[in-house]
This record gives sequence, C-alpha cells and structure tokens, in this order.
Amino acid sequence: MKIAFVGKGGSGKTTLSSLFVRHLAATGAPVVAIDADINQHLGAALGLDEAEASGLPALGEHLGLIKDHLRGTNPRIPSAQTMIKTTPPGAGSRLLRVREENPVYAACARPVELDGGTVRLMVTGPFTDADLGVACYHSKTGAVELCLNHLVDGPDEYVVVDMTAGSDSFASGMFTRFDLTFLVAEPTRKGVSVYRQYKEYARDFGVALKVVGNKVQGQDDLDFLREQVGEDLLVTVGHSDWVRAMEKGRPPRFELLEDANARALRALHTAVDGTYPLRDWPRYTRQMVHFHLKNARSWGNERTGADLAAQVDPGFVLGEEATAPA
Repeated sequence: MKIAFVGKGGSGKTTLSSLFVRHLAATGAPVVAIDADINQHLGAALGLDEAEASGLPALGEHLGLIKDHLRGTNPRIPSAQTMIKTTPPGAGSRLLRVREENPVYAACARPVELDGGTVRLMVTGPFTDADLGVACYHSKTGAVELCLNHLVDGPDEYVVVDMTAGSDSFASGMFTRFDLTFLVAEPTRKGVSVYRQYKEYARDFGVALKVVGNKVQGQDDLDFLREQVGEDLLVTVGHSDWVRAMEKGRPPRFELLEDANARALRALHTAVDGTYPLRDWPRYTRQMVHFHLKNARSWGNERTGADLAAQVDPGFVLGEEATAPA
C-alpha cells in the first residue's frame, strides 16, 4: 500500500508521517519510508541524530544505478540515458518489491530501528547551494517517481512518502501514485487552502484523499474543519506531550503515545487497508503512461534525443502478477 502525506509547510505532515511509520512498524508490517520533501526532516522525526540524518544516501546521487537496475532487459529502453522520471515499466523491466533485497535498496535505503521493528528509509537529498538558480527541486524527486512506477506492493506492505509542501506535489505525476493521500490541515483558512487546491487538481485522476486535522484544540476547531472539508475529514490530532519529547530528541517508548492519538493512527491504518480492494492496476498503468507521454512531449524527447513514446509497452499492466527478469 502506497501512502502520501501532504499539506502546507508547518502543518505537521512530517511529524504525522513519522508517527504513522512508527505505528506500522509496531504492528510488524514491512515499511519503506521516503522523504521527498525539500526540507529533509523525516529521518530526524524517526529518531536519527543530525549526523545520521545528513549521512543518508540521496536517491538522486544513485540515479544511474536505479535506471540501470529498473530497465532490466526491456528492449524498449536501450540505455539508462534515455530513461526519465516518468518512464513506465514494460516486459523485461525489473520491478521493486517492498520485502526484497535489491541493488536499489542496498545503495539508497538505510535501516532505522524503531520500538516495534525496523523500517527502510530513503531520502531524495536536500536542496543544496549548488542547485540554487540552476535546478528545480522536482528533478530530485524524479528518482522517487521512477521507483514508484516500478513498485509492486501488496496488502500489509507499506510505502509511506512525506511529500513536498503545498501544491508543489502537482509538478509531476507522482500525486497519482498512491492508494491513499492524507492531507494534513490545521484548523485555519491557510490550513485548508491547500486542501481545496489538492481536491481540485486531483479530481480528474481519481486520487483518494482524506484530511487529517492537526493541532485541533477544541470543538470550535473541529467544527471549522468539518465545515470546510466535510466528509473528507477522517481524524483529528491534538496536542501531544509524546511528540514534544520526540522533537527534543528524547522520545519515550512509542507505546506511551497518548490514547487519542494512537486511536487516530489506527484509523489511518484502517482507512489505508480499506483501499486495497479498490485498487485498479490498469488505471494506475494508464495514468503512468499519460504523464510519461506528457513529459516526453514537453521536454523529455528534446533532452534525450529520443522518441520516448516508444518506451510505452501497450501490452504491459503493472500488478502483482507482473514478472521481472531473473
């Protein structure tokens, strides 16, 4: 199951995504956590110190390895240089599984020990001084999109992505890659403005969206969110002494998280699992192809010097029955 956490800057989406990762790990589920935000804080929220977090390998630094592995023996992709962030898999492509060992995880993922178990953490890498004025941050998230395009995940397997803030998530097709998107909103006009943008942009793509109200302090806050987002409001989260201790670098045992917040995380888990019977692999594949062709026409063909529409395998549908080369 693939889950995204989105919201405006400062809404608490990184904190909530880290809590959800901890909750999933405590159930014994296999989890891949990905920090795709321009501000890289997920590692710290999962308990890494500053040196450990800054030492995580950036996905973008291993893009060549990722492309070489994923293209496999796909005859439609003659070289890694012709692959772009939206390149879809086809016959012969190597696919990623949550539970496996593979060269991509070996190079780009690091195990993080939590109370309930171990999760794999992957990061895009921070926006550096060298990028200023010459690069778009979404070039860094391209490796995440490429991996998600080649990922085959099943029930009781989880990939949790902390997305970049605001409506910037729509600068690529990655917003369609998830079974469920949790939009973290504070009970303020600014807090719900991103929800309105996201709801409008996502409407035509069948993106499943639920709102998590954060920093809710009373009935007036709850009423405001219900009025603004209606049935999309799934749960609310209030003040947490556990989170405050975690932000100081002294997290208690996760089992000591407040009961109300623990119930909220269980509600998120239930909502995610409830989307599995609704999963539509053919639609997922069509959307992947749609954004690939769009990017090919816009910039990909010119940049690679190739007709990237030829990378589309019309007979291939990504899914749990899809196979990868040995």
